[in-house]
Amino acid sequence: MTRRDERGSAAIEAAIGVPAFALFVGLIIFGGRTASTHQALQSAAGDGARSASLARDAQTAQSQAREAAVASVANQKIDCSGIDVTVDTTDFNKQPGVQGWVDVTVACRLDLSDLAVPGVPGSRIMRATMSSPIDTWREP
Repeated sequence: MTRRDERGSAAIEAAIGVPAFALFVGLIIFGGRTASTHQALQSAAGDGARSASLARDAQTAQSQAREAAVASVANQKIDCSGIDVTVDTTDFNKQPGVQGWVDVTVACRLDLSDLAVPGVPGSRIMRATMSSPIDTWREP
């Protein structure tokens, strides 16, 4: 029975294992970054919707929602560019006493170019929408 020489096997294991480990770590960072950004956008959309629901008219609601959502994104210090806030105020046209909702959608482009993981795009559009009930007995 002859014994095989095992010299160099550690180098081969490292050549296979290190890139696989780096890919795994990159995917974990990708998942964490997208999850935390989505959570931040949900919070911003919720802040915007709440601010809009307290307004007396649709025009004020839109401006207050945008201000609140952009401030929320800025306060959370996420790596997002091109922040877009869309406010649906169509229910402000309903008569007082009729239930209505205001919807706020916050979207932005999340930069992922620093990850350099195969299959991960350089950036990704993230968006979140939240709703809040409009004060039923508001006065114009």
